[in-house]
Amino acid sequence: MKKVLKFIIVLLPWFIGGLIFKYDASCYEMLNIPSFALSPTLTSIIWFILYFIIATSIYLLTNKTNIFKQSDYFYVLVTNYLANQLFLFGFFNLKSPFLGFVLTTITLVSSIFLYLESNKLDKRSSYFLIPYALFNIYAFILSLTVYIMNF
Repeated sequence: MKKVLKFIIVLLPWFIGGLIFKYDASCYEMLNIPSFALSPTLTSIIWFILYFIIATSIYLLTNKTNIFKQSDYFYVLVTNYLANQLFLFGFFNLKSPFLGFVLTTITLVSSIFLYLESNKLDKRSSYFLIPYALFNIYAFILSLTVYIMNF
């Protein structure tokens, strides 16, 4: 039971951005969207799965080391978390595809560094971050394309 509670504590913060900043369908529909864009419903499902596997990676690391004492890992994790969580605010609340692109770029770069830092501490936990980094490459290309198509 203690392990499940610890995992839930690691998982829950990843959903805060979605609870605070809402997806604005009317804003999205006003934009020119490339043909390779996934549906918003499918994107939401993918992010739910990604948050679950990110939390799994963090959980595995916390069982091996104190992540607060691993400054490189911790700073990259915080940077990645903030950029990830602020995307909805920047893109939909501020209605800024440019800010969305900047936050997507930060998320992509920091997800790669998060993988590398995790790999230094625990190879097994880093493997969970591979789908996250790959999806962030897709998100980067999509965000850049949306920005170019609309401005």
